[in-house]
Amino acid sequence: MSTTRRSAAEAYEKTNTRIFPSSGAAAKELAAEVRKLIEERAKQSKHVVLGMATGSTPVPFYRELIRLHKEEKLSFKNVITFNLDEYYGLGADHPESYARFMADQIFDHIDIPKENINIPSGKVTSDQVFAHCRDYEEKIDSLGGIDLQILGIGRTGHIGFNEPGSSRDSLTRRITLDRVTRQDAAADFRGEENVPHFAITMGVGTILRGKKLVLMAWGDNKADMVAKAVEGPMTEAISASFLQGHADAHFYIDTGASRELTRIKLPWLVGPVSWTPRETRRAVCWQAFQTKRPVLKLIDEHYNEHGLSDLLSEQGPAYQLNIRIFNQMQHTITGWPGGKPNEDDTYRPERASPYPKRCLVLSPEPQDAVVAMGSTIERLGEQGNDVHIVAMTSGNLRVSDSEADKFAGTLQELAGVVENPAAWGPQTAYAREALRLLEEKGEFGEDPPLIRQLKALILRGELRDAAHACSVSTERVVFMDLPFYEQGRYRRFKSTEADVEALVELLREHKPHQIYATGDAADPSSVSGLCFKVLSAALKVCAAEEWAANCSIWLYRGKEKALEPHEIDMAIPLSPMQLERKARALSRYGSLSSLELASPESNRQNARNYDALGLAEYEAIECFQKWRRA
Repeated sequence: MSTTRRSAAEAYEKTNTRIFPSSGAAAKELAAEVRKLIEERAKQSKHVVLGMATGSTPVPFYRELIRLHKEEKLSFKNVITFNLDEYYGLGADHPESYARFMADQIFDHIDIPKENINIPSGKVTSDQVFAHCRDYEEKIDSLGGIDLQILGIGRTGHIGFNEPGSSRDSLTRRITLDRVTRQDAAADFRGEENVPHFAITMGVGTILRGKKLVLMAWGDNKADMVAKAVEGPMTEAISASFLQGHADAHFYIDTGASRELTRIKLPWLVGPVSWTPRETRRAVCWQAFQTKRPVLKLIDEHYNEHGLSDLLSEQGPAYQLNIRIFNQMQHTITGWPGGKPNEDDTYRPERASPYPKRCLVLSPEPQDAVVAMGSTIERLGEQGNDVHIVAMTSGNLRVSDSEADKFAGTLQELAGVVENPAAWGPQTAYAREALRLLEEKGEFGEDPPLIRQLKALILRGELRDAAHACSVSTERVVFMDLPFYEQGRYRRFKSTEADVEALVELLREHKPHQIYATGDAADPSSVSGLCFKVLSAALKVCAAEEWAANCSIWLYRGKEKALEPHEIDMAIPLSPMQLERKARALSRYGSLSSLELASPESNRQNARNYDALGLAEYEAIECFQKWRRA
């Protein structure tokens, strides 16, 4: 275990863990450490050996290294790198290979000698895998070992591709990828069925031989595994947990990834707490779940037994505190997400006027909003509000080739059965060209512009159908096609001023009274994370405008971890029929992930949580948090 002394607040943490306000702040500090190491070694005419990671997590770090090279003349000529892993079966020129990823993200933008770059080969023959892995280990050792190893953490708690079951002493080897890992990569490969089943990865033992280890994690989705790796036992089920046994291992995480650490989630267990309204509600809800009692049945002894005596002495007795928190939770429940006109709105989440409201529902990809809040969209429209669903990006990268092939084939066949086939010449030519390009690029090739266009049109049709199922007319569906998405790929997106300008124009056109958005808790390099960044920038541009000052912004969770009861500011209850209609809306999409398809069950869990707290029992609930802008 690291010998660095930690504060009392970090008493549960077995690995040094630093929480940064953003991924950018963490990346900047780590890059400064790397710069210092490189420059010190250069003065001694020595090399630096860096272990490199892939995926979206290290992207902010790599961009900061590129900035240091281009703007501050940091040279990488004395740097030797070893990558953690590579998909087995993919060549270095494959668009989803990690060799290609590293070239795109950093190596092509700095002055590192090509011969200093080491990445496992995904094309080594099966009978040569063992020798290839042994040689990789020996080369690392011959250079004196890795000075600094950069790591991310997967949803199964893996580092590199060391899936559950990897031993502490494992070495570089070929490994079978876990189904969860393959699901997470499905978007990159346009479908889980296309994700390779195997990879070559450094072993846990190989990683632990590094002199210093830094694991980075961003966003709420990483919070559970970060907490288990940092505070739980060392176990082969979570290979990242083995960092606890390293003398110089560190977790660099943002606020989202920190939310399950004891000092953040249960601060009263590690020291004094400033009992804000949100912290108070968190403590009471947690205690209710711990004791399996509704809020109104908690007593003084429960508070004392769960480390909450300070809260009780400050805000008790228990009975009065319970009633206050129960009322707060009760006031989050409303059947009127747009506000109920001509009613007292003192204890309602949304104000009564103006009515009707202009509502913009921002959906990073075309399915996100319907998946997360389809029933709320329906409710807003039924209650007379002017609702527009805005697909911020086309989402074309998530559509499989088989779907594109089907649509192009259908178009071609349709041209053959119409009364005047000659009039369908352009359509026939388009279909033939699409089929030719699909055949030419093969299973893993990059989509040319025409194919991306076709896939975007497929998703447009699906969103229109889903919107209709949510009682939103097709003319109220807006397609933005933000440039960052059209010009990029998953894990490699980067927003620009053009994206912000496009959203500013849309906001000024509609002047909404309500905005529904997501991405605040997402990985900042993800589509939803970048879309939220664009929204934040656009709102700053419009901050002085009257409509912006009076616009309420409600945050929903899409692919990220669901809001916990104490975080919820508006809860929209759903009847069994409403939930069924939402499921029908979701059926309009042909390429939903297993997590997205499970959205109705997540809504049911929200209702079960409210029921457990002693509130009214509903079939399901869609939840929102009010964005409290600075």
